[in-house]
Amino acid sequence: MHDDDNTPQEPQSGTGLSRRDLGVLAAGAAVAVSTTAEGAPLKVMEMDVEVQTPDGLCDAVFVHPTGKAPAGGWPAVLVWTDIMGLRPVFRQMASRMAAEGYAVLVPNPFYRKGRAPMPSGPVNWADPADRAKLMELRSALTPEATARDAIAGFAFLDGQSMVDPGKGAGVQGYCMGGPMAFQAAAVLPDRVAAVGSFHGGGLVTASPDSPHRLITRTRADYLVAIAENDDQKEPQAKDDLRSAFKAAGRPATVEVYAGAQHGWCIAGSPVYNPEGAEKAWSALLALYRRRLT
Repeated sequence: MHDDDNTPQEPQSGTGLSRRDLGVLAAGAAVAVSTTAEGAPLKVMEMDVEVQTPDGLCDAVFVHPTGKAPAGGWPAVLVWTDIMGLRPVFRQMASRMAAEGYAVLVPNPFYRKGRAPMPSGPVNWADPADRAKLMELRSALTPEATARDAIAGFAFLDGQSMVDPGKGAGVQGYCMGGPMAFQAAAVLPDRVAAVGSFHGGGLVTASPDSPHRLITRTRADYLVAIAENDDQKEPQAKDDLRSAFKAAGRPATVEVYAGAQHGWCIAGSPVYNPEGAEKAWSALLALYRRRLT
């Protein structure tokens, strides 16, 4: 697995809010407006929160539309970051998704090691020492740990008054977050209705718990967007995924994005591809509009 993302920016500091604090402090939280190209965006509210998991408190960002919610509330979306963790670009992504009518949670995947930003400071993937630090952070995210985090994340989301737990939920992941999205769908098959993986690394492996082997446990529809250079390294992976989806009877779009390099969806990345990123975003919104009802 690798990630070509940019050096992390300085994220906003966490407020350490608990679930109980949300209703009390909502009036004082910052309100933002997303700038989507999909019609008039909704105003959204962003808050730093803490999610209780079996392994401790996970710092996260929670963003939801303001104003009157639809009957029952907004659908829930969980976002898994890439290996560079929770940082401003993922806050922006969460706000943009929330402006489309979703309640969005982005956890710090490395909370077991410390609060975001994790990793901190400049990181160079080409430097073996930096790469070792990143992989050490990643090592704690076993399939079992990811399952616990997914359950905790949706417990948090479903505990919010503006969320409708009766509507289908979405999970999207980037780089290492791609496999984590598959794992979340497998552990919560009655909750997760849509999965998006973008330049996901390690979706097809020889392991018995390879993400592609989990598809039969899920009830979700899938969007798998593959970087051209990732496909060049593992050309068989897309075919194995398509076969697994077909065998499981799960609707899925598996597409290699021509000219898009690993990390192309992340704004600010050296390989950020605006055209490809917008195409992937539009495909994800179409999936969510179809399934998160």
